[in-house]
Amino acid sequence: MVTRQATPWVVIPKPNPSASVRLFCFPYAGGTAAGFRKWPAGLPNSVEVWSVQYPGRGSRIRESPFTRIAPLVDAAAEALMPYMDSPFAFFGHSMGAVVAFELSRILRRELSRTPLHLFVSGRRAPQVVDDTDEIYKLPDDEFVEELRRLNGTPAEVLEHKELMQLMLPLLRADFEAIGTYEYREEPPLACPISAFGGLEDQDVSRDNLAAWRSQTTSSFSVRMMPGDHFFLHSGEPLLLGALAQELAKF
Repeated sequence: MVTRQATPWVVIPKPNPSASVRLFCFPYAGGTAAGFRKWPAGLPNSVEVWSVQYPGRGSRIRESPFTRIAPLVDAAAEALMPYMDSPFAFFGHSMGAVVAFELSRILRRELSRTPLHLFVSGRRAPQVVDDTDEIYKLPDDEFVEELRRLNGTPAEVLEHKELMQLMLPLLRADFEAIGTYEYREEPPLACPISAFGGLEDQDVSRDNLAAWRSQTTSSFSVRMMPGDHFFLHSGEPLLLGALAQELAKF
C-alpha cells in the first residue's frame, strides 16, 4: 500500500481507508480539486473520493498549466498509477472526461487494467469532431463573454478585472489543451461507461453523448439531467445519486 496523498496531484476531501473503491474525479477547464469537496457526503461509505488537482491551480498555483492533453495525461498517469493499487473508478466532466478517457487507455496499455467504471460528463464522445473548440484564440473580452455564456465561472469573478487577469492564462491554457485535442483510434475499452449531460447544454447534445457507446465493449448508458453545461453543480444531488447507484455494485 502506498503512502496516502503523497502527491500534489490528488486531494482526498474525506479520507476513508476502509472504502472498497476509489473514485478519481477529473475537473473541467479552469476547475480545481475543490469542486468535488462535498461529494463524499453524497456517495456510499464504500467510496473514497480522490479529487485530481491539475498544475496551475490550488496548491499547485506556481506550476505552469499544460496546453496539450497528451502530456497532461502522461504526467497524470505517472503520478497516479501508484494509487491504483486497489479498485478504482473515474469521473470526468468536460475536459476532465477526455483526461479520464485517455488515462484509461494508458492504463490498459501499461498495466493491462482499466477503471471499474468510467463516468463521462458534459463532453461529446472523443471521436466526434467539432469546430467550436478554438475559444482560447479569442481576444480577452470575447473570451470572457464565452466564459459567461458557459456559466461555469461566477459572475463576481468575471467582473473582477484584477482577478480575471490572474485567471485568464490558466483558463486559456486549459481551453487550448482541450481545443487542440486529437483523438486517435484504438480498440474500445472493456469497462462500463456512463455518460451524463445537461438538458439545457447548448454545446453537448444527447447524440454527442450517445456516441460514447462505441468506446466500450461493456455496458453503456446516457442520462440527461436538468441544467446547462455545469449541471454537475446545479444538479449535484441528482448526479451523485446516479453515481452512487453504479458504485454501490462494487
